[in-house]
Amino acid sequence: MLFRNLTLFRFPLSLREALETLPERLPEHALRPLGPLELSTRGFVSPFGRGDEALSHRVGDCLLLNLGGEDKILPAAVVNQALNEKLDAIREQEGRSPGGRERKRMKDEVLTDLLPRAFARPSRIAAYLDLSLGWLVVDSSSRKNAEAVVSAIREALGSFPALPVNAESSPRAIMTGWIGGEPMPDAFMLGDECELRDPVDAGAIVKCRRQELDSDEVREHLKVGKQCFHLGLVFAERLSFVLGEDMVVRKLKFLEAATESLEKDDRQSLEAEVDATFALMSGELRVLLERLEAEFSLSSADA
Repeated sequence: MLFRNLTLFRFPLSLREALETLPERLPEHALRPLGPLELSTRGFVSPFGRGDEALSHRVGDCLLLNLGGEDKILPAAVVNQALNEKLDAIREQEGRSPGGRERKRMKDEVLTDLLPRAFARPSRIAAYLDLSLGWLVVDSSSRKNAEAVVSAIREALGSFPALPVNAESSPRAIMTGWIGGEPMPDAFMLGDECELRDPVDAGAIVKCRRQELDSDEVREHLKVGKQCFHLGLVFAERLSFVLGEDMVVRKLKFLEAATESLEKDDRQSLEAEVDATFALMSGELRVLLERLEAEFSLSSADA
């Protein structure tokens, strides 16, 4: 259950009272099975897996949610093949080629025929709300997926003015400075991965992996004007991740110093395991997010 990516949103602390009622509202917005003619559906599912009725889990001021989805798999090639068979039949039987409007109607008929037989692909996106600090943290590097979680919470509450995290200081300039030799903030160390780009359109891109980032080889790229768009970092020897200029955290790993307590605990149930893992994760990320907020001057939704 440990998150692997973090897309971050801020929400006003004035929403806390409304968000306290969110767990009781979630059953009305639970994931329902796809209808025979539906392409997709979204709704909340249990953090404890199938068969559990709880649609959220709270530890302290942090509320864990899971947005589930089902999407029909209907490849364009299958639709086009079925449509072409219909078109060929008309040409052969009636000696004519259907026009654009008739083709569209026929394609709709093909979709109506195929959808009930299409397989549904399940999906799940985990997220949590830090009610005391105004963070929504989504376990995805996809802005589209993260926005789907925001929309689902907004639908359940009626209003949820969450905003993507915004850095008042330039992340690109700060990260480029760190690689260039400027002092690292306390508890932060360079990792072994970065992406450097010429800031001009269609400029050169250099991707480094398993590379010492404070080396002369990397700094030569900075001398010719390249800037850092993604940077591998290690925080307090407990977390490693790649930070993007969009302030999305990717490839997040909880290191041994952070997970040691989980390995020692002897938990007897899935609920106890989820509880312990979520408590550890939300606690570690609270410290990290507070530091990122300070180093990059992240704005709050109340600002």
